Amino acid sequence: MTAKYQRVFLSSMGYELGPVVVTTAELEDRLAPVYARLNLQPGQLEAWTGIAERRWWQPGASLSAGAVAAARKALRQAAVGPQDIGMLVYGGVCRENFEPATACAVADDLGVRGRVLAFDLSNACLGVLNGMIEVANRIELGQIRAGLVVSCESAREINELALARLTRGGGMEVFTPALATFTGGSGAVAMLLTDGSFAGSPRHRFLGAVCEMDPEHHRLCQWGLRRDNTTGSHQEFMATDSVAVLKNGVQLGRRTWAKFLAGMPWAAADIDRVICHQVGSGHQESILNALQVPKEKDFSTYRFLGNMGTAALPVTAAIADERGALKAGQRAAFLGIGSGLTCLMMGWEW
Repeated sequence: MTAKYQRVFLSSMGYELGPVVVTTAELEDRLAPVYARLNLQPGQLEAWTGIAERRWWQPGASLSAGAVAAARKALRQAAVGPQDIGMLVYGGVCRENFEPATACAVADDLGVRGRVLAFDLSNACLGVLNGMIEVANRIELGQIRAGLVVSCESAREINELALARLTRGGGMEVFTPALATFTGGSGAVAMLLTDGSFAGSPRHRFLGAVCEMDPEHHRLCQWGLRRDNTTGSHQEFMATDSVAVLKNGVQLGRRTWAKFLAGMPWAAADIDRVICHQVGSGHQESILNALQVPKEKDFSTYRFLGNMGTAALPVTAAIADERGALKAGQRAAFLGIGSGLTCLMMGWEW
């Protein structure tokens, strides 16, 4: 897929971070019996991932409330009210129910009503970026003037389950697939896209996007429910072949990058700033090297926020904007990848 846009702007971004700071050292303290059993040394988790800490929500925190808080921040920054929203997409992996859509709870709290498209969209860590494409298409067609894409991800619950499962026993065949689970962080984000017609709205122009996928790798990273054959009940689980995900993800990223540059059309040297999906140090180094992007052009947050799933890239973009790392007039690229494997790259004139 290649898409081009003439009348779509990112008018504002809002985000919320989980209030509970969880250090990697704290996780390793809880994993001490596992480390002793597997003959692992303390400090290995941070050495493997480059992540020093991440955020968690308080127990029982509402996902829709996190998304609403982020959305209100985004709306306050722009001359756009709930009555102007024509589309609301909730793109998180974590959702409150199978039905109704979490987007409905967010719309209700925000006061978004009437002739509005509101739904959940799920595509691993690309959910927010895919939602932005859906909103951008509606704006480009003239069907709506403004749309919100929101997400709220929570890593506490899956981490607690993984910790409990590992402390019950098992060897490296149990520990290795759980490693990526411990990179998870918690946060919420809202991206407000408009046609640029609202007074006073900052305008970061959306130029286009390219998407590629290698679905033969869809089993490499899975998060869902698994049946316990002993009890008959279902329990949440996450399992990741981190080595294979990185290897195949880099190959997919390299191919997508070539098509992205041709589709813009840009030369790699024309791009001033890249914002990548935040996984960890190994992923960052491998993808930047593969794309031949200088490290100084990248802006990262994984060391202190971990991997917040669908919120990771857009929250990082919002922080980069706050800190002046994204400057007016720059050409910026959002480089997203998610389980499946799917890669989506977006081009912006900031």
